[in-house]
Amino acid sequence: MAPKRSERLRHALSAALIALACLLAPCGTLAAWAAYDLADTSRYVTTMAPLAGDPAVREAVADTVGAGIMEQVDDRGDVRPLRGTVRPFVHDAVHSFTGTEAFRLAWDSGNRAVHDAVLRALHDESDGDVTVDLAPVTAQVKRQLAVDHVPFTNRIPVEHTEVSVLPAQELDRLRKGFHVLEVAGFWLPVAAVVFAVTGIAVAACRRRAVTATALGTALGGALLALAVTIGRHLTLADLPDETQQPAAGAVYDALTATLRQACWLLIALGLTVALAAWLTGRRGRLVRRRQAPPEPAPDQARQPTPDQA
Repeated sequence: MAPKRSERLRHALSAALIALACLLAPCGTLAAWAAYDLADTSRYVTTMAPLAGDPAVREAVADTVGAGIMEQVDDRGDVRPLRGTVRPFVHDAVHSFTGTEAFRLAWDSGNRAVHDAVLRALHDESDGDVTVDLAPVTAQVKRQLAVDHVPFTNRIPVEHTEVSVLPAQELDRLRKGFHVLEVAGFWLPVAAVVFAVTGIAVAACRRRAVTATALGTALGGALLALAVTIGRHLTLADLPDETQQPAAGAVYDALTATLRQACWLLIALGLTVALAAWLTGRRGRLVRRRQAPPEPAPDQARQPTPDQA
């Protein structure tokens, strides 16, 4: 009775530990991606750099920068009568500028400035909005207009225009979440590995425990990939302007590329280990079956031995 009870306890403890490990694996992957991938400025700039050539992103930038320039024109009374004349030239100039190497450099610099500003806001206790200055981009566009000999280009103002990136009312909540991610990004993966190894070690049948852990890991990776897909749909659906959805989708896909790769890695690793465990178990059964002594035939078993006769 005691050995059976001990075996049941081992089964229950192993199952609980493996279930925790499989639950923590996708959560740890998500936390590590946020803490070590998104929070790294160099990786962020490298990830965002190819988007400078994306047509949807270029159009969105042209609309945003062009609108900012026209707002500055409206603020200057001496230039306001030229609004109708300047508007089409401004849009064309900004759109043309987004195809130049200067724009790519400005894009990388702007993303680095935005990321640094957000990180500083998350680490310190400042209460103001996180903003970015569009004046350097406006100056580049003004120079392009001058090269194209657009009339009255010299009268377009180049002023420091602070664009809000992160509102102040969101900072406190984001700081708490960011600090949690910094801790969870390290400890959740470690805890998942420890629980998985311990669950396999205490299992009565370790091969089955390895198979269960591997399949649970693959399932966790699939669920995380599904969550990333649903998150993309919800993010784009919440945008007030539908014309910005293609650009937002391109940015979302770029930022989550590493996370999606991690999801596929979990799925592939889990299925590979599960298949290897199954093949190993099957091979072991075949070897034992071959090594087992042959059973006597039924008619031979009923024949009496010479001693019995």
